[in-house]
Amino acid sequence: MIADIIEEIGEELETVEAPASHRIISVAVPKGESPERIDQYLARMIANTSRSKVQEALAAEAVRVNGEVLTRGSYKIKGGDEIELRVPSRGRMKAQAEEIALDIVFEDSEMIVINKPAGMVVHPTLATNTGTLVNALLHHIDNLSEASEDPDRPGIVHRLDKDTSGLIVVAKNEHAHRVLAKQFFNHSAHRVYHAICWGNPKQRFGKIETQIGRHPKDRKKFAVVAEGGKLAITEYFIVEEFRGFSLIELKLKTGRTHQIRVHMQYLGHPVFGDVTYGGRALAVMRHDVPKFKQFVDNMLDEMPRQALHAKTLRLHHPTTGELMEWTTQLPEDMQNLIRKMKKM
Repeated sequence: MIADIIEEIGEELETVEAPASHRIISVAVPKGESPERIDQYLARMIANTSRSKVQEALAAEAVRVNGEVLTRGSYKIKGGDEIELRVPSRGRMKAQAEEIALDIVFEDSEMIVINKPAGMVVHPTLATNTGTLVNALLHHIDNLSEASEDPDRPGIVHRLDKDTSGLIVVAKNEHAHRVLAKQFFNHSAHRVYHAICWGNPKQRFGKIETQIGRHPKDRKKFAVVAEGGKLAITEYFIVEEFRGFSLIELKLKTGRTHQIRVHMQYLGHPVFGDVTYGGRALAVMRHDVPKFKQFVDNMLDEMPRQALHAKTLRLHHPTTGELMEWTTQLPEDMQNLIRKMKKM
């Protein structure tokens, strides 16, 4: 019910303590914001929620606007409104082990490297608490829950989006977790992605360096911002070009949420199939060619996710210090797209 409203709160949303078993999520509506139904506005502003969940909160008298209880989803927000959601506190639920097959690339006593399939969530959330990579790892590894303090994210030192496939490393103990996490924090861990993107960039290689922050209109998304964001650097190289598309290699120099997807949209060449960042819109460059439109429609039907794969991972072993590197083939769905693009 109401506790399911929020999985994560955007950086600009303020969380404060409330009496006993509740917490309050505060949302300040910016000056000049256009009028909008409050259920639509909160569903858009708060990650992993929906109008129906907001309406449940309204019905439960868990929403206040400017200090007054509000129960009507039809209320139109306006600039300067102060909105509060009173959410029951919920103790963290320890993830449960599940017997799920894993594609193991490397494993020893300190860490395990997995080739994660698209569609698998890395760790449990309020929205998804079964079928995750963590659920599978808890079944595969004894005492994994002791690898870090967070019971929902044991051993997790970095993440991949649900619909991004590829390599992810998980620590097996607290020492390995600390050493690996430091490598990702100081960017000494090396990550290379391959993506199928719209169009053909004019420069064969380059560097995208911007600030990335919450999208000013949709807080569930991220965007390149002029100020107030975090530095994000991505290097890219065109591996192969097709008619209207490119296979691009991308190297992360920083690790911001959705960084590659945001940067490729900013460059004007979004990742093919990316529903959030413009990857499912038919490219204007050839939209007037019926044959091409049908070709793209067919490929989008076959690619319900962003065509993005974490291909290479290089880091130092947490105990021996040895520099280690793993690489994987593109998954079959991306290989299939490439075969068809070559024939176009």
